Amino acid sequence: MSMFSALQARENASGTFEQVIVERDIADLPAGELLIRVKYSSLNYKDALSASGNRGVTKQFPHTPGIDAAGVVESSSVAEFSVGDEVIVTGYDLGMNTAGGFAQYIRVPASWAIKRPKGLSLREAMVLGTAGLTAALCVDKLEQAGVAADVGPILVTGATGGVGCVAVALLAKLGFSVAASTGKAEQGEWLQRLGATQIVPRSALQEGGERPLLKEQWAGAVDTVGGDILFNVVKALRYGGSAACCGLTAGVGFNGSVLPFILRGVNLLGVDSVELPLVVKASMWDKLSVQWKLPALDRLTHEIGLEQLPEAIAQMLAGRSHGRILVRVD
Repeated sequence: MSMFSALQARENASGTFEQVIVERDIADLPAGELLIRVKYSSLNYKDALSASGNRGVTKQFPHTPGIDAAGVVESSSVAEFSVGDEVIVTGYDLGMNTAGGFAQYIRVPASWAIKRPKGLSLREAMVLGTAGLTAALCVDKLEQAGVAADVGPILVTGATGGVGCVAVALLAKLGFSVAASTGKAEQGEWLQRLGATQIVPRSALQEGGERPLLKEQWAGAVDTVGGDILFNVVKALRYGGSAACCGLTAGVGFNGSVLPFILRGVNLLGVDSVELPLVVKASMWDKLSVQWKLPALDRLTHEIGLEQLPEAIAQMLAGRSHGRILVRVD
C-alpha cells in the first residue's frame, strides 16, 4: 500500500488555516532510515499551534503536525532496527517541519527513535507522549536538586494540561504532597482523583506580582505556564526550593528580581524534551515503564481518531480541553 491517511493543516485563500484529512503517498514523505506505520499519537499544545498556522512552530504549509508517534517499523536501512520493531518517536523536528504523527505513516532518521520499553504498550506510551516525558524530566530535575517527598508541598501549575496532569499523578505516586493550580475549578475533583491534595486557583498565583518576595509556601514546583505566574511561584518557594520550568502558555517573559535567589537560595531549572539526547530520553522512558509507571493511565486521557482532531485542536486553543488527548491513528 503506497497511499495513507493524514491530517493536513493548510492555508486558505483568506489567510486562515483549516485541518483536513487527506490521502498522501508514502513516496512523498521526507528522507529517513525508518518508515514507521503509526498506531497512536497524541495532541499537544505545540501541535495545536502548528495546525493553526503558527510559523514560529512550522514554517511551511500544507503540513502534517504531530510531535509524538508510536508504531511499527515497516522498513529500515540501519542495523539497529528491524521490520516489526515497535518504536516511539518524540520531539526533534517531528511534527514541526517534518511530517508528523497525525498520519498513518512517518519516515524519520533512526536517531529519533527508541524501541518501545517492555513495560509500556504503544498505546500507553502515547497516553504519556511528550507531555509525560516532560513531566518526568521535571520531577527528575527536582529530585536531582534535592527536593524530596518529605520536605513539603510541591506546586504544579497548569495542572489540567497534558504535562500538568501527568506531573500531578507522578508526584503523587512518588509520595509527594501535591498542590494543583488551575483556572478550571470544575476539574478540581478530577485532579484530586489523580492525587492532588490541594487545589490552588490560578488567580491566587497572579497576586503579589509587584512584590519582590512572597510568603514561603512551596518546597518545589513544576511550572507549565511561564510568564509572571512562574516568577510568583519562584518568589513563594521555601528556602533552598526549586522550580522546574517547561511551558509558556502564560507568556515567555516575566518581571522578577534576584532576591529569591540570593536571599532564599532557590533554583529555577529549565527543562527541554525536544532536543534532549536520545540516550537520556530512552532512560526516562525506561523509568516511566517500570519504577515510575503510573496506574490507571486511562484516568489521564480520552481517545479520539484522526477525524476528530480538528475539533480537539479548536478546543485546546480555546483553553477548553483538559488531560491528555490520545489519537488513534491506525
